[in-house]
Amino acid sequence: MKRRHFNVLASALCALAAAGSSGFTHAQATASADPLILVVGDSLSAEYGLKRGTGWVALLDERLKQEKVRARVVNASISGDTTSGGRSRIAPLLKQHQPALVVIELGGNDALRGLPLNMTRENLATMARLSREAGAKVLLLGMEMPPNYGAKYGQEFREVFTTVAKAEKTALVPFFLKGVADTKDPTALFQADRIHPNESAQATMRDNVWPELRRLLAAR
Repeated sequence: MKRRHFNVLASALCALAAAGSSGFTHAQATASADPLILVVGDSLSAEYGLKRGTGWVALLDERLKQEKVRARVVNASISGDTTSGGRSRIAPLLKQHQPALVVIELGGNDALRGLPLNMTRENLATMARLSREAGAKVLLLGMEMPPNYGAKYGQEFREVFTTVAKAEKTALVPFFLKGVADTKDPTALFQADRIHPNESAQATMRDNVWPELRRLLAAR
């Protein structure tokens, strides 16, 4: 008699567990059906010096919700990262997250460290190619260097992004910091180090990315 009661209880628990598991799996499936946006960047995207949740990537996530765009954002940015670091990380990130869209925001640290531009170009091209081969669309965020780096170097650095975008058939935001670093008083929108944009600049950075990103999502 006791054994029969035990078997009935066990069956009931199994049924409840199965129902709970089924419901959880359905919720997961619903969430995973939304396209995932993977942001691979450096300190400009990793909220360096900012309060958590105030960076442009977090503001992008808020915009998606406001516009009722079904998409999820994963921020895989690391302060100080270079294109070499991004290249070494992209394959496992693609495998783990299986994104529909990859936003690449890297290259600034390469220039600050004086790394060869051909290496920066090759690394960005490889990241874009691997992302496309994994089935993701790619949005490349272009950067520009301050005038003190010289006009020739500035032009060559700018062309790294346009060249990669054209060769790898990716979307491009020509200058990620437009309206931030090119204003009459750019220091007003930067932290004390004059390298990292402050909290007031983050919405502008988000808005620079939004049109191209929205277009890519709508084209799916």
